[in-house]
Amino acid sequence: MKRILSLVLALCNFVIAIPQDRITGHSFATRSEVIARNGMAATSQPLATQVALDILKKGGNAIDAAIAANAVLGVVEPTGAGIGGDLFAMIWSADKGKLYGLNGSGRSPRSLKLEYFKDNGYEFIPSYGPLPVSVPGCVDAWYEMHDMFGRLSMKDILQPAINYAREGFPVTEVIAFYLEKGTNTLKEYPNIKEVYMRSGKAPSKGEVFKNPLLATTLEKIVKGGRNEFYRGSIAHDIDAFMRKQGGFLSYDDLSRHHSEWVEPVSTNYRGYDVWELPPNGQGIAALQILNILEGYDLASMGFGSAEYIHTFTEAKKLAFEDRARYYADPFFSSVPVAQLISKKYAAERRKLIDPLNAAKVYDAGVIEAGNTVYLTVADKYGNIVSLIQSNYRGMGSGMCPTGLGFVLQDRGEMFSLEQGHANVYAPGKRPFQTIIPAFITKDRKPWVSFGLMGGDMQPQGHVQIVVNLIDFKMNLQEAGDAPRMHHIGSSEPTGQQMTDGGILLLESGFQTEVIQKLMSMGHTIQWDLGGFGGYQAIMWDSKNKVWYGASESRKDGQAAGY
Repeated sequence: MKRILSLVLALCNFVIAIPQDRITGHSFATRSEVIARNGMAATSQPLATQVALDILKKGGNAIDAAIAANAVLGVVEPTGAGIGGDLFAMIWSADKGKLYGLNGSGRSPRSLKLEYFKDNGYEFIPSYGPLPVSVPGCVDAWYEMHDMFGRLSMKDILQPAINYAREGFPVTEVIAFYLEKGTNTLKEYPNIKEVYMRSGKAPSKGEVFKNPLLATTLEKIVKGGRNEFYRGSIAHDIDAFMRKQGGFLSYDDLSRHHSEWVEPVSTNYRGYDVWELPPNGQGIAALQILNILEGYDLASMGFGSAEYIHTFTEAKKLAFEDRARYYADPFFSSVPVAQLISKKYAAERRKLIDPLNAAKVYDAGVIEAGNTVYLTVADKYGNIVSLIQSNYRGMGSGMCPTGLGFVLQDRGEMFSLEQGHANVYAPGKRPFQTIIPAFITKDRKPWVSFGLMGGDMQPQGHVQIVVNLIDFKMNLQEAGDAPRMHHIGSSEPTGQQMTDGGILLLESGFQTEVIQKLMSMGHTIQWDLGGFGGYQAIMWDSKNKVWYGASESRKDGQAAGY
């Protein structure tokens, strides 16, 4: 009888284990990759992905499709994106055989001085209200991309977003969660209830939500172009609203705004060139971490091992100390990018890592003088767009200009108020930015366009994706689904200092004995739900001439092709 019972239990365990297994690949993968010949889109929302494909099928290119998808995301994911925020992009031009970088971030109000914060007793810029608001760069960035590379008219490109705003869309599960959270935080700010809580509460999962004010705003942009937003009626409306709220963002600030085309920077990691945009963003932190990690045999350590997690975490700590000290708007501070991402510098920093013990604190290196949406689209012509866009802190500042249907970003919160700091507040200055798109080339040809959302998780996530693909030989979907780590507690670009080694947040999926070993090495471990980003990616298979797409299960995202 006992033997029969043991056999039954064994069979039960086997049956229970079956759903966790896969016919191919790693057990943690949620699905296989999407593969198509003519085009591919991966965004954090299926409606936006489908719009991108519709634009491609209509004769548009990847740039048109990326703008259309981003506009839709601003409607269906107001918890992370919208025309009140900033935008960064990298664009692979098939015709030019070149990777272009676009910095679409806005500047601080010119009438707001550092002395204002000092005189009013601020130690840090607040998260919400009129003070953290900087110029929203998204719309200008759309037009820069379109002027350089677009094929279809902006009316065709923005019409799907207008339709969803006017006619409504069913709210997805993750966005319903963040809408409730965001509106509870911001509901006392002007116009939040009128735009996002029209029935007295935020829309729930499956509820059809409409934003007719935003539809009208987008229609004005279609008719009047970027000038309508930065020099026309929209700019005047924002100016009047901010004055009424005691803010400083003005018509003059909006009218002076312009995006900037920049040269992406790269490091070679085991034969692959990994590309990021230069500061005022944090992308080069990923390159610094990769340079340090290149000195270790990560493949032999194995994914999920204590040795790998420890080495990654210590490399991150080193890079983020430099991030806190040196990263800023290069028009106001000389950022030593070339030295920071050099192999020589990485070798010196690598010497500081103890393979057996976690460091409590590192100093920044000595330099010689001298919550967001991500999407990626590829087309049949070979063009690829890697684009990230954000309000910054979820739904932004809470400043929702009357009659316009969107919230202005609170990116100015990222400035430091510490005199002499590279990222110290100044009028007309771009704040430190967390949002970063990424790209990988091999032998000067495109390989992977990808991104991963989530504040300071982004460069850490970029590194983990690259290592998963190159060192651990995961496929594009597995690289995003694999359990992640997120270290918090380094010094911040705002001037806040963190010590005592910080906290290592681990996603479910790491083995108990690994966690115990990390704790014995001096790491403080915590489990976290939801702080590990949102990944989208497209890969080009040059042998078979097909696109691979991937999106992760942590969000509502979808990769699709045709």
